[in-house]
Amino acid sequence: MANVRVAVDVGGTFTDVCIFDEETQRMRVTKVPSTPADPMLAVMNGVKRAEINLADVSLFSHGTTVATNALITRNFPTAAMVTTRGFRDVIEIRDGTKDDLWDAYNDVTGPYIRRRDRFEVTERVDYAGNIVTPLDEDDARRLAALLRKRGVTTIAVCFINSYANAENEVRMRKILEEELPDATVSTSAEILPEIFEHDRFNTAVSNAVLAPLVSGYVNRLAEELKGGGYTGDLLLLHSGGGSMTPRMVKRYPVRLAASGIAAGAIAAKHVAQQCGYENAVGLDMGGTSTDIALVSGGELRITKEWQVEYGHPIVFPSIEVLTIGAGGGSLAHIDIAGSLRNGPQSAGADPGPACYNTGGDQPTNCDANVVLNRLGTTLAGGAKNLDRGLAQDAVNRVIAGPLGMSDEEAAHAILQVANANMADAVRLISIRRGYDPRDFALIAFGGAGALHGAEVARELNIPTVVVPPSPGVTSAMGCLLVDIRHDLSAMYTALASEADPEDLEAQFLNLETEATARLRHEGVDEENSVLQRVISMRYQGQWRSLAVPMGSGKGALEEAIQTFHQEHEREFAFRQDNQPVEIYQLQLSAIGKTPKPSFAPEKELLADPGNPESMRPVYFGSDGWVETPVFDRSSLPAGATFIGPAIIDQLDSTTVVPPRTTAEIDEWLNIRIHLTEFKNEEAK
Repeated sequence: MANVRVAVDVGGTFTDVCIFDEETQRMRVTKVPSTPADPMLAVMNGVKRAEINLADVSLFSHGTTVATNALITRNFPTAAMVTTRGFRDVIEIRDGTKDDLWDAYNDVTGPYIRRRDRFEVTERVDYAGNIVTPLDEDDARRLAALLRKRGVTTIAVCFINSYANAENEVRMRKILEEELPDATVSTSAEILPEIFEHDRFNTAVSNAVLAPLVSGYVNRLAEELKGGGYTGDLLLLHSGGGSMTPRMVKRYPVRLAASGIAAGAIAAKHVAQQCGYENAVGLDMGGTSTDIALVSGGELRITKEWQVEYGHPIVFPSIEVLTIGAGGGSLAHIDIAGSLRNGPQSAGADPGPACYNTGGDQPTNCDANVVLNRLGTTLAGGAKNLDRGLAQDAVNRVIAGPLGMSDEEAAHAILQVANANMADAVRLISIRRGYDPRDFALIAFGGAGALHGAEVARELNIPTVVVPPSPGVTSAMGCLLVDIRHDLSAMYTALASEADPEDLEAQFLNLETEATARLRHEGVDEENSVLQRVISMRYQGQWRSLAVPMGSGKGALEEAIQTFHQEHEREFAFRQDNQPVEIYQLQLSAIGKTPKPSFAPEKELLADPGNPESMRPVYFGSDGWVETPVFDRSSLPAGATFIGPAIIDQLDSTTVVPPRTTAEIDEWLNIRIHLTEFKNEEAK
């Protein structure tokens, strides 16, 4: 009987595999090198290394970077865009903004489809959905013949105002499918039936260019798993924090554009709830970047304003994750003004940090940790040897010498800058949103997160840091914790005071009918289906809207209005109860519940951590060099408590417990670091 659940997260350097046994309620992990040329090879290599019998697997979940990498590298098939006459350049004109307002020479990258591949046809729908000019079908068929001659394999149909009436778009799609039966066609009204043509057009274009690549990869992997004995559906994690089957990925591949990033945020939420924290900040620090997510009231923040590249929005609900260039391989350097900087440039996997002895000669965060003895001389259980002498040489030559500092002072300064960068990013996603970091716990994971977590928390006055049992593969675990999810929307602009409750209910019922059909298409029965209503509103005269939960029945709209006032005050520090409220959009989340692993807590707790594996001097800033015990995490029992400083080594990460902190191993085998100095200061 199938009793094993498998989750695979493909990263830039490593592919992580989590295997959960339903009988023993135990999880084991493995890592294999990623294969960028064909990510599927790494997935199957991970399955082979973990000695997984696919016939025993009840669920296989996968977070993938295929869509993200395709958008970054722009390795697309031959694609074209068909639009209303006069609107060919909408995706090039964009919204007129720039990533860096003050850099006149920093231009936004060009559209995913070049101007020569964007074509116009005669048709027009007005703002209210009235067909002013029917589609010129002769014009459409002439264009189809030209696309066939050019060998186009994927097409985005983007007509102005199609969100109000998609009849012309649907007809154009039928003509293209008749004339080009082998091409993949995406229409903007089907992908995103919303106002603002740049957002809608670009989302549809992104969906179109990704369709052949993502669908091909997903189908090949599904067939490979099936050939190995797996009988279930392959579940693909998408940016909204849910999963999709290959059948829906074929229609909405753009939803996988932030697949891997979402997994870490979901895992952070799970660890926080497991430990009893309703509010938490996830700090996922890898080799090149750090992903930061916020959990408030037990829920992750969702955004509809995101992009892989600035200027090319993908307007689907996505878990809000802030990514900065701070990782173990981030390069330390001195700028033109003589100031110490850290990142966003990275040594990457090739040539890597100087201590790897693989050609890198610039100091990184990894090198700084080696110089300070926070990292030992090996990584990954001895798979990678670290050369402390090379790390010292790089730090001295690039930082210490020019700044007139000792090696340890320079290395410590490098880490301080990196920690300050991460703390600033946490402030952006918390304080800027109206949240106080002191009310949160910090969930530190990723290969380098546990090295820096306590110091970042200290910068923010966060009282507790939680390090999961396998921090280096925690993102893969997140893939085991998601449900099937689809997000639908419909425009509805009216003053709330004048809105007809029966009409609102009818609109939501239409969305629910579509949502139920999608879940049924994915094999979800009614018993495991959950539909959640959301309504976007704004004060009359505003441009941006705010989404709040919406109930059903009498009084639901009035309750939503009151919630809107409260959320507006929290988000923007003001409310205007006497100002008319305008409804902007209706949204619906369709959730298909999937079985989740039930992790068993340890029943026997032992306070004694036992003897450390070794002792070594570690540099801790103002405390200088401190003789520090080094523990093997696998030997620490649940319930163990100790006072910092301490270093805790394991296969996939190293945890630093600084002086003046206490640490414990809880019943879930998380390390909880308590920054007691803050508690003492508050007591005074």
